Amino acid sequence: MKKVLYVTILFSAVFYIKAVAQDAASIFQRGEKLTSDNNFNGGVWIKRYVSPADSLDCVVSLVTFEARARTNWHTHPGGQILIVVEGTGYYQEKGRPGQIIRKGDIVKSQPGVTHWHGASPDGEFAHLVVAPDVEKGEVVWLQRVTDEEYNSVK
Repeated sequence: MKKVLYVTILFSAVFYIKAVAQDAASIFQRGEKLTSDNNFNGGVWIKRYVSPADSLDCVVSLVTFEARARTNWHTHPGGQILIVVEGTGYYQEKGRPGQIIRKGDIVKSQPGVTHWHGASPDGEFAHLVVAPDVEKGEVVWLQRVTDEEYNSVK
């Protein structure tokens, strides 16, 4: 039943986003700016729409990054789905080359895979996050992404 719920949420979000992608910035509010979070490098805003307290066993949030801002390396015990709604960003899994992601792209991080994501140097970047199976844990934060790692994405 949980898998059906996640698939329904994901497909609904994808169709909704594609229908309104031209006006995404005005639909999804930026949320609260993180002021002292050591798990991000640069300015980041988060707006949480679904939390574990909602008894749906998932998290759905909008994360907006200023240019060059990024997460630390991290994992999600239950996996993570990113749905890019604005701008151009970077995504990289440990041991693999980084990739450029753009509005409309969907990235699926398998449970336990070490990765990071954030904005390109050219401007703001925003994605919806769907984190399923949060009873396994939301996130395990690791070390900072170095400038060398960040700058290696092509």
